[in-house]
This record gives sequence, C-alpha cells and structure tokens, in this order.
Amino acid sequence: MRGAKPHLVVDNDAVKRVPPAPGWLSPDAKKEWRRVMPILVERKILTTADLASFENYCTAIGQIREMERHLQQHGHVFTAFKENRDGELVPLGLKRNPAVGIQADAMTRSRLLAAELGLTPVSRSRPAIRDEDDDDSLVD
Repeated sequence: MRGAKPHLVVDNDAVKRVPPAPGWLSPDAKKEWRRVMPILVERKILTTADLASFENYCTAIGQIREMERHLQQHGHVFTAFKENRDGELVPLGLKRNPAVGIQADAMTRSRLLAAELGLTPVSRSRPAIRDEDDDDSLVD
C-alpha cells in the first residue's frame, strides 16, 4: 500500500472482549487469533466490521505455516517427469513446488492485512492513535 496511510483511531464501537475464534479456522489460524486478538482488543481499534479482515489475516498466517511444514517435508523444488512413447519416465528437470507460490501469496496478504490492522512496527508508530476524549484543539 503506497502513499499516506490512514491513522489508527480508537473506536467507540471497538470489540471489548476477545471473541472466540471461528470454528472453521485451521488450527494454525486459531493459534494466531488467540495470540493477536487480545492485543487488538486492548488497543480498542478493532470493530465487529473489521472481524472479516482479521479472519483473513489469521487464515493467511495459517496458510503460511501449513505451507512451511509442507515445504520442509517435500522441499522447495521437485524433479518433473514426462512419459515417453515407450512408457518410460524421462526427467524434465527441476520445478518449483506449488506450495512456494501459495506461501508467498499468503505472506503478501498477511503483511497487507497486518498493516491495515495496526500490527506492524510502522503502523503502530503512527502518531494519531487517540481516544475521543483527547482534546487536541488549538482553539478553546
């Protein structure tokens, strides 16, 4: 996301208690939910309207971890074969494991959503995180 980033503002409709993770999330995604949701609730920036974005963030993190386990077991590349006219398998060379691309896509999505949710160092350092009670008016 390029350009000026929106400031994070404390929302009066913010989620006040940590909701349970949706049952359809993978175990890895549920683990991320339990790790990060308390942080977002404490910061008072997540509303019920934002829950879908957070679900997508957790899903992406779950996919990253799942693909990493797959890649550790099967490797980042594999030898592709083709059957010749005699029915013999002939090696074609190395091919990238499709899990590499799936993991890269999930990393991109998680990074974008993390920034949107205020979970990155840059997004946390934005100066405009404030309560509505703050009086920042220069004129009385």
